[in-house]
Amino acid sequence: MRTKAPRASTTAPAGPAPGPHHTPSGLVAALVQARQRHPSWGVKKLLTILSHKHPDWEWPSRSTGCDILRRHGLIPQGRRRSRPGHPGRPDTPMTEPNEIWTADFKGQFRTRDGLYCYPLTVVDGFSRFLLGCQGLRSTAHLDSRPVFSRLFQEFGLPRIIRTDNGVPFATTALGRLSRLSVWWIRLGIYPELIEPAHPEQNGRHERMHRTLKAETTHPPRATLPSQQRRFNATRTRRPPGTGRPRGPFPVGSRPSNPPPIMRSGSSAETAGSVGVHTGSTSPIPSEVNPWVSKRSTTISGRCTLVRCDSGAST
Repeated sequence: MRTKAPRASTTAPAGPAPGPHHTPSGLVAALVQARQRHPSWGVKKLLTILSHKHPDWEWPSRSTGCDILRRHGLIPQGRRRSRPGHPGRPDTPMTEPNEIWTADFKGQFRTRDGLYCYPLTVVDGFSRFLLGCQGLRSTAHLDSRPVFSRLFQEFGLPRIIRTDNGVPFATTALGRLSRLSVWWIRLGIYPELIEPAHPEQNGRHERMHRTLKAETTHPPRATLPSQQRRFNATRTRRPPGTGRPRGPFPVGSRPSNPPPIMRSGSSAETAGSVGVHTGSTSPIPSEVNPWVSKRSTTISGRCTLVRCDSGAST
């Protein structure tokens, strides 16, 4: 028959009577002393050893033992993770083309050579025109920035770019700023973030990803260049019942003078300058991105996209 643990002697004046589920002070002292002798042992192990040493005592449950040690400061408190502030749900209306772009990475997948492909997609929010779909090897800033630089040179600068809170669009730093978003701000573009864990706030972009995945990744291609060719074939917009792509996409009214794309090994950005690079520069070669398009402005201020490999109007 189990008995109650002996109470520790005390000279303090008597206080309120303990409740019926109160753990005896002698048992608490034994558990605390065992923890102090073995600070790396958990409550479950301590209770098992003490129950073998004193089988007649009524030992508490594991959760009660954790509460006892926590009250005595014998369980270190975990460091609270800091969460940067967020401006809230984006509510800027999309009322005209080339004012608000949306950007995101479609979920990565492996091509048949075993390497990962990270498709970066950029869409005009009003017309839902797919401005770019580029398969990259990672979500790093150095891989993503040349894609945006080429799109700025081709379509002009939008007023807002709406993204999620992932790399490289945002970080956990002050204001959730990243190297890419700071570059946008220097160009006069406002980086607008959706709320964390709310992809429905960028729903039209996510819906496009669903179609892109079904059309281009089942099954995946053998290599990244062949997968990119598949992206390019799906990117063309064709009106129903016609065999030619839709008409030209309007160029933004804002001037498109972003920094040129830098080759590896060229000099870094000049201190204090806004979007100006020095050294040798070159656009992305067409063998890496077949959609290096040309822009020819018409009288109405609209442009026609021309594929470099075939010369067909897109």
